[in-house]
Amino acid sequence: MTQAAGHPTMSFGDAILAGFRQYAEFGGRAGVAEFWWFILFVTLVTSGLGALNVATPNGVIGVGSSLASLWVIGTMIPTLAVGVRRLRDAGRRWTELFWLLIPIAGLIVMAIRMSEPSKP
Repeated sequence: MTQAAGHPTMSFGDAILAGFRQYAEFGGRAGVAEFWWFILFVTLVTSGLGALNVATPNGVIGVGSSLASLWVIGTMIPTLAVGVRRLRDAGRRWTELFWLLIPIAGLIVMAIRMSEPSKP
């Protein structure tokens, strides 16, 4: 970990390890870097797996889509946990995750909330 402007930041690898080590830990706090690096990792793996579909003369076999779906299900709890910890670190309540139920606008609101600086 390094120090930037008085706040500890995490590297890409450290954030991934922290996300999986604290798999179902909804208590505590997660910094901005930890949250966004972990989300980037989950998104990249999901996209990579989704690209593994196999084209055959009879159509497309959704191997990659199936693997991506399994990955998303498997990382749902750690993603929610790091999101709850990030909201707590920004001085917000976990219930703000319900913004995600609103299409498009909810994602925008949550991106703004998750980008807020840490509060003491």
